Formats: sequence, structure tokens, C-alpha cells
Amino acid sequence: MKDVEILMLSPMMPLIMEGIDKAFTLRRAWDKPDPEAYIREVASGIRGLAPGSHVRTDASVFDKLPNLEIVSNMGVGYDTIDAKEAGRRGIIVTNTPDVLTEEVADLAIGLLLATVRQLPQADRHLRDGKWLKAPYPLTPTLRGRRVGILGLGRIGKAIGRRLEGFGVEISYHGRRRQDDVPYRYEPTLVDLARNCDVLLCVAPGGAETNGIVGDEVLRALGPDGILVNVGRGSVVDEPALIRALTSKTILSAGLDVFTDEPRVPAELIAMDHVVLLPHVGSASVETRRAMGQLVVDNLVSWFSGKGPVTPVPETPYRGTALA
Repeated sequence: MKDVEILMLSPMMPLIMEGIDKAFTLRRAWDKPDPEAYIREVASGIRGLAPGSHVRTDASVFDKLPNLEIVSNMGVGYDTIDAKEAGRRGIIVTNTPDVLTEEVADLAIGLLLATVRQLPQADRHLRDGKWLKAPYPLTPTLRGRRVGILGLGRIGKAIGRRLEGFGVEISYHGRRRQDDVPYRYEPTLVDLARNCDVLLCVAPGGAETNGIVGDEVLRALGPDGILVNVGRGSVVDEPALIRALTSKTILSAGLDVFTDEPRVPAELIAMDHVVLLPHVGSASVETRRAMGQLVVDNLVSWFSGKGPVTPVPETPYRGTALA
């Protein structure tokens, strides 16, 4: 398959670049003096695209690549890719689901506990020598709290299974009610926030979810409420969240994702009653290797004539073409 050319728009982990380079001819756009000129030069030969992280891939990109067949995305989220437009043009889009589900669910529980019990703050209390003067103040507890999950997909369900072991009440909101889960369904996001003490966001990004956790939802969550987000930063209206934390409309927040990564609002960084992580939900060595390998496997499978391994719903595949 070395005659197949794959374009990469930004650097990706070595496993991906080495895997693609071994099986195909890899065209690296980012390390050229004029990436746009280089893309124009190689465009007619490009049949596959591995865009890289946080690279907007839409009609403007597809227009440049007349023979593009597949976009292989790194990550379960693919809101930076216009999958509907790709499907309209007959281009397959793939992502890397399942291999990161358990890792992100583990991180979500860790972030929830760290936020509720103020574990980073307690660590700083000890390191700063303050324990020598006074014990760390008592913290809130997870006991008796009601956890609402926004987005009960693969990761949301894995988080739910873990939460069951803590004996907390679990409810959820999503696009539809799911009859095969034991948790209470709330018909609106405001209802979910009003009837829980922890709002745990696992919702995907995109136009439908952009900023849906805003002023109204945060007011419904209330002064004892905690927001935890391990989904997409765009789901939360960050200015509204900053207002809610500043005015004590909610108690605290634990965030692994942000609107404009890696730029995090200075107001959040200055707050001592929130826990902030640099988008590390799936960032273990083993999980990232599995994700990277799936990026390569989707391309190899497609150009071997076997179809994509993990096509996204907007570009379903049946047999020899898009469904």
C-alpha cells in the first residue's frame, strides 16, 4: 500500500507517524516552510487524512483534496471534523472509541473525588507547611450526594458503573431515554441539574451541545452543587461558570477540558476552590498507544478493502460504500 498517500496536517504521536509511514507514503504538511503550498502540490495524490489534534477539518479542507476517501481521527470526540459534510461527499470519518472508555471513566471518578474532598488543596496545605500550624479544614463529602450524568454514552455508562459502588443516587440526561439502564432519566438538562448535587459532563462537543451548561443550569445546580467536566470544554459556557464560581452560585468545579485548550482562563487558575487538569482523561501510556494504533488500523483496514474499523455515525459503512 506504499502507493497510497496519507496527509498529516499536524504532528501526531510517534506510533501513529511510524505506523502510517510503514504502510503508506506519509505526507507531512506541518514541517514544510509553506504548508498550504505543499498541500496544493500533493493534493491530487492524497487518499487518506490524519489531521492531528484540534485541527479543524471541514469543507475548506475537503475542497483541497479531490481524491480523499477517509479521515482517521485520534480521539473519541470528533467535533473538529465536519462529519456530516464528509458523509455528503462520500468520505469516511473514523474515531477511536472503546479503547479509552475505562481510562476516562477512571479519571472522572478521580477528578470527582479530588474536587469533593479537595485533595489537591490538602496536598498544597501540607507542602506549604500549614499542617504544622493547623489541620486542613473539613471538606464536603460524596456521601449522600446525587450525581447527574450529562451524556450517557460508552464513557457515561462506565462512570455510572463505578458510581454504583459508592452508593450514590444516579440520574442522567441525553438525547433520548435509554430503557436498558437502571438510572433515572431527566427530560431536560435543567431538570437534571435541579435534581442532583454533582453534574458530571461527558457530552460530546459540537453545535448541539455548545454552551448548554450555562447560567440557568448552574443556578439549578445550586450553592452546594459541583460541576465535573471530562467531555468537551465547549459544552460549558466558561464565562457563566466563572460567574457562578465567583458568586458562589455553585460550590466548586473539577475540569479536565476547556473551551480554548491549552489556554485556560486566568480567573479559573486563580481560584483555589476548583480542580483543574490539562485534558489528561485518556492520557496513560497504554491507552494512548491503543488509540494511536486504532488510527493506523482504520487506514490499513480501509485501504486493504476491508472497510473502516470504527466509522462514526455520520458516515456509516456497509459493504463497499457509505450506507
